[in-house]
Amino acid sequence: MREAARHASARSARASALLHDYVELIADLLEGTGEARPTDIARRLGVSHATAIKAIARLKREGLAHSKPYRGVFLTAEGQALAAEVKARHRVVVDVLLALGVPAEVAEMDAEGIEHHVSEATLAAFERFLGRPRTPG
Repeated sequence: MREAARHASARSARASALLHDYVELIADLLEGTGEARPTDIARRLGVSHATAIKAIARLKREGLAHSKPYRGVFLTAEGQALAAEVKARHRVVVDVLLALGVPAEVAEMDAEGIEHHVSEATLAAFERFLGRPRTPG
């Protein structure tokens, strides 16, 4: 039973990882350039334009994003909150890896996978290790 639960948790994390990557990138694009166009999203994530459009449609269905004709994609308040949470998780994972002596570029790359699979308990332990107060998540 425990093994089945672990596998189910991993599958769920993989399914949500895609949404997390998109909201995080959209937030970064909006912050950096003021717009998040599907073409830019596709290029930055290394996916086809059609794949980006499908993912954006899913974000809209889930209430995380909306778009305006000729203006790109924007995050809803819920999408912005999720992006902030994902960025915070990413930062904690990167900082733990850096503290362990992992080179910065490798830490950033590895954190992209780890951040989606780390449990809240492990994330809290990472924050204690770093000497940080627990952030809500």
